[in-house]
Amino acid sequence: MEKEALIPYVGLITDIRQDTPDVKTFRVVSPNGGKLFEHKPGQCAMLSMPGISEAMISITSSPTNKEFMEFSVKKCGCLSSALHALEPGQMITVRGPYGRNFPVDDEFFGKDFLFVAGGIGLAPLRSVINYIRDKRENYGTIDIVYGSRSMQDLVDYKEIIDEWMKTPGFNVHLTIDNPQPEWDGHVGFVPNYVKELTPDLKKTVVMCGPPIMIKFTLGGLMDLGFSKEQIYTTMELRMKCGIGKCGRCNIGNKYVCKDGPVFRFDQLDELPNEY
Repeated sequence: MEKEALIPYVGLITDIRQDTPDVKTFRVVSPNGGKLFEHKPGQCAMLSMPGISEAMISITSSPTNKEFMEFSVKKCGCLSSALHALEPGQMITVRGPYGRNFPVDDEFFGKDFLFVAGGIGLAPLRSVINYIRDKRENYGTIDIVYGSRSMQDLVDYKEIIDEWMKTPGFNVHLTIDNPQPEWDGHVGFVPNYVKELTPDLKKTVVMCGPPIMIKFTLGGLMDLGFSKEQIYTTMELRMKCGIGKCGRCNIGNKYVCKDGPVFRFDQLDELPNEY
């Protein structure tokens, strides 16, 4: 499996969506059509442009989608800048899938959920959320709290409004950091908003976003009465080779790429405080 995971697939970009001023979502298929490979919610792939660089990126499309794969990329370095300069019809290489997925078919089965995301942190959770939407009968009620700096920085905003908010059993709560004339929704930071909503303590929490958001949201959840055994996050940012060989993602006795990137917070307590 490791050998196969190191062999890149050639991917054809069929669509590029401008989500925010600095985030684009790339739709990729095999040159012969269809998905490049199968994956599970929460897994990642290595996107590369030969001669430039490569980077580990979350697969944001659901495994239930058999027609294409999607990757949301924030422009912040040489590879992401090169990807942002591409157009539909051009090729990239993709290898994977990598990492431990969210336990959607066992630990998550039948549960109610609270998803908490900030900024580009929604991208790794999108695959799980849409998986649950497509297998609605297997899960309970879903609350999504998502915030960003501004209305323009909300990733997947059209999908949220047109699809998630119209899904039975889904409750979506959006917020932005500061007021805007065209915004009539909630204004404030995600950790405070989560506490204001006083979510049901029986919910399983899945969280991803900036470290400062995660720190204060976790503290707020603890204050409300949640336990760390109920809360999951993903840490793919530290992954490099994807197969536990380069050591870049080593923390204590764990490799994020092989033992994660999905962790429960009680599992993180067992590791050195290096993040």
